[in-house]
Amino acid sequence: MKILETIKHEFFSILPPTLFFFVTFCLLILTKQLVLREYHIPSTGFANAAIGALIVGKVVLVADHFRFVNRFPDKPLIYNVTWKVSIYFLATLLVRYLEHLAPFLSKFGQIAEANRHLVEEIVWPHFWLVQMWLLVLLFVYCALRELVRAIGEREFTALFFGAPAKANA
Repeated sequence: MKILETIKHEFFSILPPTLFFFVTFCLLILTKQLVLREYHIPSTGFANAAIGALIVGKVVLVADHFRFVNRFPDKPLIYNVTWKVSIYFLATLLVRYLEHLAPFLSKFGQIAEANRHLVEEIVWPHFWLVQMWLLVLLFVYCALRELVRAIGEREFTALFFGAPAKANA
């Protein structure tokens, strides 16, 4: 029974960031497809949105387990938002870089050689464009999460969706 509770807890923990980033990544991919369509270049990538959302969702959850992540709980929300965005941004930067490095590492075997080829062959404007959007999306995500933490999930839900109807006593 304890294992099922743990699995349920982990599922509902990863669900909000994964859904948020899946929707936003799909919007990014749709934007890319619309731009490429103008030049008659076919593009796919919604599977990448799902994989990316799972990766970023997990990176956020793993980073949250470190004590230093919630460094400013008693200060105005912008402190924790900025702090967490910085941590998540650096974590996603590292994960995305390693994700791009992996194929070169399997091909060339040595980290230095793989890194040299990666630096030469990666499309840097695209890499930094995605990182720029991740920064904006992480800011929105962290701001919403900190707001929920500060006012409570029920209050946030009531403010955002309206107060639930009360049952007659």
